[in-house]
Amino acid sequence: MRPISYSDPLAPLLIRNELFSLLPAHVPRLTVVCIGSNRINGDSLGPFVGTLLENAYPDHLTVIGTLRQPVDATNIRRVSEQLQNEHKAYVVAIDSIVGPRPFVHTIAIRPGALSPGTALGKSLPRIGDMSIMGVMMEDSTDVSALSYTNLHIVYQMAKVIAIGLTLTVRQRYGYSSSAPLFA
Repeated sequence: MRPISYSDPLAPLLIRNELFSLLPAHVPRLTVVCIGSNRINGDSLGPFVGTLLENAYPDHLTVIGTLRQPVDATNIRRVSEQLQNEHKAYVVAIDSIVGPRPFVHTIAIRPGALSPGTALGKSLPRIGDMSIMGVMMEDSTDVSALSYTNLHIVYQMAKVIAIGLTLTVRQRYGYSSSAPLFA
């Protein structure tokens, strides 16, 4: 897992490449679960990504979690149960996290589920077949500082992740390279 700087001009392509290397060959569609709050800047990465992707490529991309309808601690158990009933769903979970100083403002992609809420000491269900995590702040910082995270950085990181995902969907499912990135 190599961290990708959100400000790297090649970040969307690096995300696409990483997703391609981790996606199984025969995934008929992707379900993207965008976890986070629409009330806390540093925790809004997921809902921003979901909002950007909301109507993009509906034949191959299902988006759960937007700024209008976030997936957060109040409803993640229901969403997790819903996904368990969808046997063919390949789930990419997106969330903001805290991490060591050298990784702040980077994006990490790895196989396997992520555990939302751990920085806040919450015990929430693990979710996803693959995880995309945006490191918002240093893990030694008081988590109440998440409210004051620079929203510009959150939005730019969300845009990079959303573009990386749409590039993946366009290439994986044979869309024209002239197809719009977002709906």
